[in-house]
Amino acid sequence: MSTWFDSARFGMFIHWGHSSQQGVELSWPMVGGNAALPDGDLTVAEYQASAATFNPVQWDPVGLARTAKSLGMQYAVFTTKHHDGYAMFHTKTSDFGVEHSPYERDIVGEFVEAFRAEGLRVGLYFSLIDWNHPDYPAFTDADRPYRFGRSKAPTPEQWERFTAVMFEQVRELLTNYGQIDVFWFDGGWERTPEQWRAQELEALIRELQPGILINDRLPTVGDFETPEQFVPAQAPARTWETCMTLNESWGYNPDDGAWKSPRQVVHTLCEVAGKGGNLLLNVSPMGDGALMPEQRAILGAMQRWLSQNGESITGTEPGLEPWQFYGPSTKRGDTTYVHLLMRPYETVTVRGVPIKHVKRVRVLASGRGLAFTTRCAIIDQFFNPDPPGELTIQVPEDALDPFATVLAVEMG
Repeated sequence: MSTWFDSARFGMFIHWGHSSQQGVELSWPMVGGNAALPDGDLTVAEYQASAATFNPVQWDPVGLARTAKSLGMQYAVFTTKHHDGYAMFHTKTSDFGVEHSPYERDIVGEFVEAFRAEGLRVGLYFSLIDWNHPDYPAFTDADRPYRFGRSKAPTPEQWERFTAVMFEQVRELLTNYGQIDVFWFDGGWERTPEQWRAQELEALIRELQPGILINDRLPTVGDFETPEQFVPAQAPARTWETCMTLNESWGYNPDDGAWKSPRQVVHTLCEVAGKGGNLLLNVSPMGDGALMPEQRAILGAMQRWLSQNGESITGTEPGLEPWQFYGPSTKRGDTTYVHLLMRPYETVTVRGVPIKHVKRVRVLASGRGLAFTTRCAIIDQFFNPDPPGELTIQVPEDALDPFATVLAVEMG
């Protein structure tokens, strides 16, 4: 069954927590990092100390929602609880969360209200892991180094108490904020599906939110796949979304200067859309709630391109086969959008199209019409009333966009 998610194409991921005050990655520094996120190495106490001082007075969910809307994003996913166990929502299950910080307000509630008001779908990220909960059991300095597949085992009694808390937190998130469109799990690698009570948890989620979509990180469950930090060479067989950062960090990390250029992110978005996926692009507020200037600059530059070319991304389906055009392409109705990610040598060619049906070719951003020619096999000219052939489009130098030029091929 198709859903809005199948053609959303672009969304915002928001990674944020109390540790953002320290300018370190979420959760991982308290366990000594990992191979993918080596930065930061704090004791558990040092890492969790900033929970007591979390007061993001510059948090502006309305402004962030409007930024997402201006980029043509269709949905957003917010980190309600990361592996460190800190709740960014009001919960009756724990006093370890924003409700008991100097800020006090329900950040998840503010996120949901602001993004929903802009017409965006809302999603909630929730880590199954809780390295702070005593019955998980809590991660300690003595448990270092962190090793995948070697998590400390709870007693049956501990696990029963912990899963009761986990289920109640999920219930709160799916009861207290109206319609939730996506539930985005993480951390499933630490336990088995039976320990997570995955089938029972899925049943609860679908009972509380019948129209919700669940990602694939609750083992044995999921409506869509979530490759991370890369675009698959070939599109997965089912609905998919790739999540990606603007530098190499998920949380606010001022020491990470490996920023992607706006052009690089635009190209990634074109590639993902051309393969029928969604790009969930991450932002990471600072400890005070504001976005870093570098992130604002990248998003601002992308906004210009998307304001002129967004119709080739949002709500589209994959366009041509790779042999037909050397680059990503998308389609909506009778219009195919070809994305030029490399500068053309005067012309670009599209192959295997019904050449007698080509009505017009235009530069999407400006509406400027472009000259084109067609050709097909000699014999087809005489005996085939609707021959497939080649479309060759003239692309003048002054028609090129510095990020990516999109040509709209209109058929009739």
